[in-house]
Amino acid sequence: MERRGKRAEHSNTDRWLVSYADFITLLFAFFVVMYSISSVNETKYKIFSESLNIAFSQKLASTSPIVPPNQPLVAPTQQRPVVTTLATRNKVLVDKHTAQLGEQQRKIEERMKKLANGLNQVMAPMIKQGLVSINQSRRGVAMDISASTLFGTGDAALQASSLDVLRQVATVLGKEDMSIEVEGHTDETPISTAQFPSNWELSSARASSVVRLMIDNGVPTKRLAVVGLASNQPLVPNTSVENRARNRRVTITIASPNLDRIAGVEE
Repeated sequence: MERRGKRAEHSNTDRWLVSYADFITLLFAFFVVMYSISSVNETKYKIFSESLNIAFSQKLASTSPIVPPNQPLVAPTQQRPVVTTLATRNKVLVDKHTAQLGEQQRKIEERMKKLANGLNQVMAPMIKQGLVSINQSRRGVAMDISASTLFGTGDAALQASSLDVLRQVATVLGKEDMSIEVEGHTDETPISTAQFPSNWELSSARASSVVRLMIDNGVPTKRLAVVGLASNQPLVPNTSVENRARNRRVTITIASPNLDRIAGVEE
């Protein structure tokens, strides 16, 4: 039988495409790297420049490094100025934050002082008679009003003679946006009536009467709170008629704004 002739091998003329594709890929990568290098973040560059200026402008306390015995002298590393710069920058941020908090606290204190002055003007006649006292503390402004000025004995209905001055107080407080807490206080003399079985009900009802008047005169309800404390927080010991009269009172506390909620600092 005759042997078949070997099939002629044809050369592949498209092999150059492999090298060409590799070359194009490398060329693309090269231009991507060049483009990324050419893009400069101006903000980061400015921070880096300022850090270098601060680092090289600081004077070191000693230019001679401390070398342990039998140890070769090693040149200072270049990282120390960077660490010093970061510490300096953090200190600047902390000082800025503290300064802003101090300024906000000063504004709050001025605002509360202005509020206290306004209440003092409104309540001046009663303050002179010793029926009202106004005190300012870190918590806010507290105004104690004698219960004998506002209510009859064992009663929680506001007397007509007290309505005008309370309306003036409501007008002053209505211009603010701070929380207001109205507390009712009694002396330790027990009460037991159909309307008020104990001093708890009496103190709560008296505080509620004052709050209702404030609402009727423009103070938003969401800013008000009523607390009945009976005889649990006396100003003075209940050892005399005068002392018991001082302890029977309504306290209106205007809370100082919360510093944590308004002290946002932008970095």
